[in-house]
Amino acid sequence: MTTAATAVWGRAEQQDFRARVRGCLLGGAIGDALGAGVAERTVEEIRAAHGPDGVTDYVPAYGRRGAVTAATQLTLFTVDGLIRAQVRRDTGAWHPPTDVHRAHLRWAATQRDWGPDERRKDNGWLAHEEWLYTRRDPAPDCLTGLGDDILGTLDKPKNPTARDAGALVRSAPFGLLVGWEPQLVCQLAVECAVQTHGHPTAYLSAGALAVIVHGLARGDGMDGSVQRALQLLTPRPGHQPVTDALKQALGAVRQGIPSPARIAALGDPHHAEDALAVAVYSALVSEDIRHGLRLAVNHDGPSHLTASLTGALLGAQHGETALPPAWLAELEGRPTMLELADDFAMEMTQGPALHGPAVSAPGWLLRYPRG
Repeated sequence: MTTAATAVWGRAEQQDFRARVRGCLLGGAIGDALGAGVAERTVEEIRAAHGPDGVTDYVPAYGRRGAVTAATQLTLFTVDGLIRAQVRRDTGAWHPPTDVHRAHLRWAATQRDWGPDERRKDNGWLAHEEWLYTRRDPAPDCLTGLGDDILGTLDKPKNPTARDAGALVRSAPFGLLVGWEPQLVCQLAVECAVQTHGHPTAYLSAGALAVIVHGLARGDGMDGSVQRALQLLTPRPGHQPVTDALKQALGAVRQGIPSPARIAALGDPHHAEDALAVAVYSALVSEDIRHGLRLAVNHDGPSHLTASLTGALLGAQHGETALPPAWLAELEGRPTMLELADDFAMEMTQGPALHGPAVSAPGWLLRYPRG
């Protein structure tokens, strides 16, 4: 494949890709919901509350089981922005970081407004989903970085000291641009991360995650996808903490039975590079998605973030049918996620049939306006 716009997709390829897109978005959301009720608790506190095995099922958060946090909200708006970028390409206005930034600004509006603004004709369908207008503990740097409409850049990043996982955890969808070359996927994720998180370890971790998901979505293995990320990050200034964290995650796989202590040795998951290392390690040693998510949840720190990252990786690798059905059944917002995932897959595989310079499907442009 060369680009998503020109690739010729067979039916089996389209179905496989759609399953991986669904798996990535739903897997990330399941992990987010699994950790939401125990985020920032120590493993001792988790075991005291939920037994010696820790969290093995959804824990109520925000008044229900299966509730997601701002991490999932922002991920959905990332997908929306990527679709809008493809749709706008016909006009010659081709700058995906701007389109993703506008999508993230639409998310920021959901954190301020009571509900959808019907006067905004350029919002598209996602910003009209009322369940997204709930504030679910967004990272402060996401709110400040998106507090105005100025686009952060690598030369002038927003929040240059912010190194938490707030940008990382919304960056898996960049890896689903399977028609792009991995270095371009990495660059786009980095440019979009600096809209809120300007520390090199934060935005380079986002680039690394995108490259790993990109490899998985194209059918490569986890180890090979991590190696590609290491290869692409090494020439970039400030890469050392991120590449060291990824190498430590790879090395930990051979150090014995997975445990919270093994995860704790990977560093502080409040930092983006260490959260990524926990997710990569959990995915690599997992027996299945359920096992991987339990590993990613039962440790000290932001369990929802590490589990969300792990779920996105394993979902992209194995597809939606590998996800635990009982967790899917209770997942908040699942219809919206499925609809968005299928729209993304359709845009990437059949975009020219939906819109072009000469003719476009009016319903599609209503969902994803060019404005």
